[in-house]
Amino acid sequence: MKFLISRLTSYLAVILFGITAIFFIPRLLPVNPVEAMLGRILSQGAYMQQEQVSALREVLSDAFGLNGSLASQYAGFLRRVLLTQDFGPSLAMYPTPVKELIAQALPWTFGLLLSSVLIAWVVGNALGLITGALPTRKLSRVLEGVALVFYPIPYFVLALVLSILFSFVWTVFPLTTTIRGVGWSWGFIGSVIYHSLLPAASIVAVTFGWWMLSMRALTETLMDEEFVIYARLKGLSNRRIILRYILPNTLLPQITFLALQLGLMFSGAIVTEIVFNYPGVGSLIHTAVLQGDYSLLTGAVSLSIVAVATLTLLVDLSCPLIDPRIRQR
Repeated sequence: MKFLISRLTSYLAVILFGITAIFFIPRLLPVNPVEAMLGRILSQGAYMQQEQVSALREVLSDAFGLNGSLASQYAGFLRRVLLTQDFGPSLAMYPTPVKELIAQALPWTFGLLLSSVLIAWVVGNALGLITGALPTRKLSRVLEGVALVFYPIPYFVLALVLSILFSFVWTVFPLTTTIRGVGWSWGFIGSVIYHSLLPAASIVAVTFGWWMLSMRALTETLMDEEFVIYARLKGLSNRRIILRYILPNTLLPQITFLALQLGLMFSGAIVTEIVFNYPGVGSLIHTAVLQGDYSLLTGAVSLSIVAVATLTLLVDLSCPLIDPRIRQR
C-alpha cells in the first residue's frame, strides 16, 4: 500500500507540474494568438469597423482563455482542464476544438511509440541476454559493435538518413505520410503499416542498442555470481541457467529502465513524426509552435504528459508482480 500511495503521489505531482509548465511556457512566445487571428481575418479582405474589431477581439480572448490576469487565466485553465478536459478551440484550425484534433492524432503517436518500444525492448533484451551469456562468440562481438554504432545517434539524424536513403536514393517509401483507405479495411491497415515502417525503424534502431548493451552488462555481471557458478557446477545446461537464473534477475531492472526511458522515447517519437510528417501529436505540436496556437500547444503537450505519466505508472506498478521482494517492502 505504501508503494502504491508513493507512486500515485508522484504521478499526480508530475502531471500538475507538467501542465503548469506548459501553461506558462507558450506565453513566452512572441506571438499573440488573438492579434494573429485578427490579422489573418483582416488580411483576407474582410472589412470591419473599429467597434466590431474590438468586440471580436474580446470574444476571441474569451474563447482562448486570455482574459483577466495571468493568475486568473491559470485558475480558469486548471478548472477547465481538470474538470472538463476542455482546451478551447484551435487557432490554426479555428473553430475545431483542440480536444477533437488531439483525439485524432493521439492514437497515431501511441501506435507508433508502443509498437517501436515493444520491438526495441524485446529484440534488444534478447540479443543482450545472448551476447552477455556468450561474450566470446564472434556474433556477439558483431552485435555489440552494431549496438555501439546506433546507440549514440540522435533520433532526428537517423530519421533524416533513412528518409534520404529510402525516399530519395531508393524510392521504396514515400517522403510524407498519406494514409489511404477507409475505416478499418485491409487497405487502410496496410497503408498504416506501410507508412509507419520507416518512422518505426528509426526509433527501433536507436533504442534497441541501449537495451542490448544494458542487458549484456547485467548478464555478464550475473554470470560471475556464486549462485550461477553453483548451478554450473551442478551440471545444469547453459539454457537452463539463462532462463531460470539469469533472465528473472535481469528483467526487473530492465522494466524499471523502461519506465524511466518512456519520456525520452516519446520525445524521440515526436521528433520522428515531424521529420516524416506523420499525422500524430508531434505534427500537431509543430503546427502549434509555428502558428503561435496556445490552445493546441497546451492541449497536445498536456495530454502527452498525462499519457506518458500513465504509461510510466503502469510499468512501475507491474514491478511488484514480477519481483516478490517489492511486495514485501
